[in-house]
Amino acid sequence: MRKKIVTLTLNPVLDKSVTVAGISPNTKLRCTAPTYDAGGGGINVSRAVKKLGMDSLCIYLAGGSTGEHLKQLLDKAGIDQLAIPIKGWTRDNLAVTDTTTNLQYRFGVPGPQVEKKEWEDVLEILEKNLNEEDYLVASGKLPPGMHDDFYVQVAEVAKKKKSRFVLDTSGEALVKATKSKVFMLKPNLGELSSLCGVKSISAMELEKLAKKFLNEHDCEVLVVSLGAKGALLATKNLMEHIPAPTVLQKSTIGAGDSMVAGMIVSLLQGKTYSEMAKYGVACGTAATMHEGTQLCNKNDADNLYQWVLKTQK
Repeated sequence: MRKKIVTLTLNPVLDKSVTVAGISPNTKLRCTAPTYDAGGGGINVSRAVKKLGMDSLCIYLAGGSTGEHLKQLLDKAGIDQLAIPIKGWTRDNLAVTDTTTNLQYRFGVPGPQVEKKEWEDVLEILEKNLNEEDYLVASGKLPPGMHDDFYVQVAEVAKKKKSRFVLDTSGEALVKATKSKVFMLKPNLGELSSLCGVKSISAMELEKLAKKFLNEHDCEVLVVSLGAKGALLATKNLMEHIPAPTVLQKSTIGAGDSMVAGMIVSLLQGKTYSEMAKYGVACGTAATMHEGTQLCNKNDADNLYQWVLKTQK
């Protein structure tokens, strides 16, 4: 059976963006007509995978009219989706750009309360849709009502189905999930600090702590995101720093999800871990070249990947 990519988004969002000429208090501000994007970690990964020329099954929780709008946007993008209905309404966030200063103000709200039966449905649906050697990518924070150990339960389903679990989250949910079998983790420096029980990590300590983490946890691949400095790829047999190309950044929204998408696409194409990490950095960098939530562009990613390959020779 052909390997596939399955993404999981537990706290998706309908992103609404407007512009306004000047922001001041206690006045009626005339905004432009809003634009809408489907958002949330796993959904962004599925969108980026599609832009890179592959397909995925996008599984997410959805409720209310905002949830219906989310489905419509994903249909329009041609993404194979499986929406799990919930009583609460999918959250919607607002981004306002002041055209007089070019500053953006982003207003985020908590997700809806998720009930026990609803999150149990997630586990059942994952078990039905996962097959051996599929890649299950869970990205994003947990919504209200879900316990911090939920990703532990997701990891158990992936292990049972012999799928490869890729996790990109933060906080206590990340800490608890590392007690389970995870194929790949993509923490940033701050998240790795929490996992290693230290306040901060210097450049001199990074490789040592990454190696220590892998020796103490059931994780095959660790990719530490270093922002504009690229990433560190760490396995039990490999340690490699991948520099990021220097580009004019217009937005960092979705850069991490684009990076994850690029890495999983690479693995499905049979690339090595080193090539995987390089293409992931290229995709993450490509996402920053565009405004808003456009994510990575394949042509940009491919060109940046060639640059990364040349610098590593």
